[in-house]
Amino acid sequence: MKNIALTLGLIVSSIIAIAQPPAGKAKIGDTYGAKVTEEGAIAITELPNLLKTKDTVVVKVKSKVVSSCASKGCWMTLQIDEKNTAFVKMKDYEFFVPTAIADKNVVLDGIAFIKTTTVAELKHYAEDGKKSQAEIDAITEPKKEIRFLANGIMVIK
Repeated sequence: MKNIALTLGLIVSSIIAIAQPPAGKAKIGDTYGAKVTEEGAIAITELPNLLKTKDTVVVKVKSKVVSSCASKGCWMTLQIDEKNTAFVKMKDYEFFVPTAIADKNVVLDGIAFIKTTTVAELKHYAEDGKKSQAEIDAITEPKKEIRFLANGIMVIK
């Protein structure tokens, strides 16, 4: 019985340790997940055109972070243009970004695709992003959006 309790304690502490955002603010040169360089990265503004002819694109992009999950840093949104953003998740939930990464410029390496996000999922992300109840209640329709599954992220500015 003692061994079971010890094993369960180790499992729970491992999960808690994994499910934490990196401490502090994101700084230039910080890398999260797989190692990433700027070499070969395209501006995120090129992504919508790439996705017009393909369902999925393996790509490295540069963009500015608009927001991130305020709880764990397990997702973030990137600025595409004045009206559009891309939603980013981390591959296999293996890494997170600091919750204070908004307004930083980053390079991401991974897979981009188009997804229709359900109302329930949009509301969940709005809650994670600490949106007001009025903003959450205003979400009434699914949204077709660019998604990005990141293998690695590097802060560049």
